[in-house]
Amino acid sequence: MALMTGLVIKSTGLWYEVLVGEQIHPARLRGKFKLEDKKITNPIAVGDEVEIEENEQVDDEWVITEIKPRRNYIIRQSPRKKGHSHLLASNVDQGVLIVTLKMPRTSVGFIDRFLVTLEAFRIPGVIIFNKKDLYKDKEFALYEELKEQYEAIGYSVFLTSFLEDNISNIKSVFEGKRSLISGHSGSGKSTLVNKLIPGANQDVQEVSTFANKGVHTTTFAELFQLDKKSSVIDSPGIKELGLAEIESDELSHYFPEMRKYLGQCKFHNCQHYEEPGCAVKAAVGSDITERRFESYLGILFQDDNRS
Repeated sequence: MALMTGLVIKSTGLWYEVLVGEQIHPARLRGKFKLEDKKITNPIAVGDEVEIEENEQVDDEWVITEIKPRRNYIIRQSPRKKGHSHLLASNVDQGVLIVTLKMPRTSVGFIDRFLVTLEAFRIPGVIIFNKKDLYKDKEFALYEELKEQYEAIGYSVFLTSFLEDNISNIKSVFEGKRSLISGHSGSGKSTLVNKLIPGANQDVQEVSTFANKGVHTTTFAELFQLDKKSSVIDSPGIKELGLAEIESDELSHYFPEMRKYLGQCKFHNCQHYEEPGCAVKAAVGSDITERRFESYLGILFQDDNRS
């Protein structure tokens, strides 16, 4: 039976859409993969390259027989299944986080957790602050602080309103890359996809003024092609981002401004908290901002109040 290699462009949990050339084939997962990856809730992610073969007993149905090696992936703790992880996307060139300082509010801790997840695979990060039309002096001041902080450690930062701006300055961010778009429900991910790709028709709903929370409009991850060299993966809104596959003793490796001090502490296993002779703590307030250090401690101790 002939095998074909294709790209997973949509995942609905049990079924996948696989793009082969210009044809999209509905495919399901062969059962053995689920047994092999017990700690992953979704063994296949959008962005995966897979081999499929036709199901001879069912018309227009294909079976995924192999997952090709991934060059990277973005993963988080499963919010529904304790002890398991959930793949957000694979084989991406960058992660783009949509941040809103109002309606709904994105915490700094959430931003930093997303960036840590990217750093674990050295995936470049882009932060787009949306809904500037809602900002007042307080939000603009916070944006300027965060922009300076994140640009200083190597991240690209943008400010816009997907509803009011033509986002021409944003479009270049996605050229020639496969980008995962992530953020809270209601942050504007689907609005951005609709602006980037006319005809994407992603559902959009308003944020509740009572709860200041978004409604989940994107149920499943899906890849959209901008052109032959550019694509975006729209992902379901994330309420909480639990880190997966990152041990506490390596967490500081994924803070770029802390990474350069590694090996300079008195103790080789320093966690940069109460240990004497800590080079990282000595740099807080100068090279390392207080805000980022507080985020590090919040992640380290799983303390939501800190993050």
